[in-house]
Amino acid sequence: ITEALRAIRGQPDGFQILVAVLTEESDSEKLYEAGANVIEKLSISPASCYRLLNRLARRYKTAEGQPSLPPEGVSPQQILKRLITSHQGNHKIYLGAAPGVGKTYAMLIEAHELVRRGEDLVVGLVETHGRHETALLLEGLEIVPLERIEYKGTVLTEMDLDAVIAREPSIVLVDELAHTNVPGSLNAKRYEDALVLRSAGISVISTVNVQHLESLNTVVERITGVKVRETVPDLVIEEADEVILVDISPEALQQRLKEGKIYSPEKIAQSLGNFFTIHNLTALRELVLRELADRVDERLEATMSDIGGTPVGIQDKILVCVTPTPFGQRLIRRGARLADRLSAELIVLYVDFLPLSETEEKELGKNLALAETIEAKVVRLKGFNAALEISRFASEKGITMVLLGESHRSRFFSLFNKPMLNAILDETKDIDVVIVATNE
Repeated sequence: ITEALRAIRGQPDGFQILVAVLTEESDSEKLYEAGANVIEKLSISPASCYRLLNRLARRYKTAEGQPSLPPEGVSPQQILKRLITSHQGNHKIYLGAAPGVGKTYAMLIEAHELVRRGEDLVVGLVETHGRHETALLLEGLEIVPLERIEYKGTVLTEMDLDAVIAREPSIVLVDELAHTNVPGSLNAKRYEDALVLRSAGISVISTVNVQHLESLNTVVERITGVKVRETVPDLVIEEADEVILVDISPEALQQRLKEGKIYSPEKIAQSLGNFFTIHNLTALRELVLRELADRVDERLEATMSDIGGTPVGIQDKILVCVTPTPFGQRLIRRGARLADRLSAELIVLYVDFLPLSETEEKELGKNLALAETIEAKVVRLKGFNAALEISRFASEKGITMVLLGESHRSRFFSLFNKPMLNAILDETKDIDVVIVATNE
């Protein structure tokens, strides 16, 4: 880290200023060692430091050109962390269900609009894949020359990360986040380049397909039969400031493929018979829509939590409250059918509030095993007041519908009688409570 920082261009005194701010160290012989240790602990890359040094040099030099120390009561580490977060660039991602939906095209259309409005924008890297319409949209945009890297006797090109940072634009376009960089690049993956650019204070607009998300890798392989090798951590999507869905129907996407707008002619027939079937494209489209819906729900829940409100989501969440009786299985299946129709998340809950007999334990075990078989989330809570536990759980998790079953057994009468149901309704807000009748 020390050697990399010594090599930073254009700031001969920048590193000493940085270390003075961080450590209040005046002994020049100790500057490099102390500064490197602090930077290593804060996980700051050399590329990120390049931009930070410029800011620190301007902010912490006195009139005589000497480093000035932080205000009293403020630690150097706090100042640096504040600089990083306050100057971190935004990240907008264009997300698609499959290649060819128009992510790069949409990104370039926005780029021209931003330039027209006076934004300082450059192209870090855009993959046209030989598509004439996409290549035309690059005209009129400033393109940072690519870095040439020799690998196994062949010269390959990648985005020149140092050149983009040195250019100091407000916004940079970085296409195809899941791409693996050529060995010898600063980072192994292109999404890591995007993170470095953000930490250097540059906003990033990028693209990625849903099949590249790490958590969906196995699901995509099961649906399409194709193992996706290049993946992006879900955290990259979760921490993005904005995610834009670029959607197109499976039939329209197939037509684009047949017209040669996605792949070269020799690949069309093979693609139509493998990855680009209507079944695969429909399933991938559903995946990307669910991913976006989950993201919106999480953000809404986080926002409501911050202001002390009840979580509110756009995706339905059904809570089935079971008892240790055979009727519990019917209740779970009813909830599963509702969840399927509403494309809702299904949660099965049991509240331990009374000791169970051996028979009841077995029945409860069967009920919860069925819930796991249909891939419902199973939750088991303990509490003296079942209605209160159900109400609290439903409110905290943003439940939209609660299913309860009638029971004529005395030990559970307190759970399902009218006063208890009223208690649940009184304790919750904007939640539907459904009573499923038995055959008795």
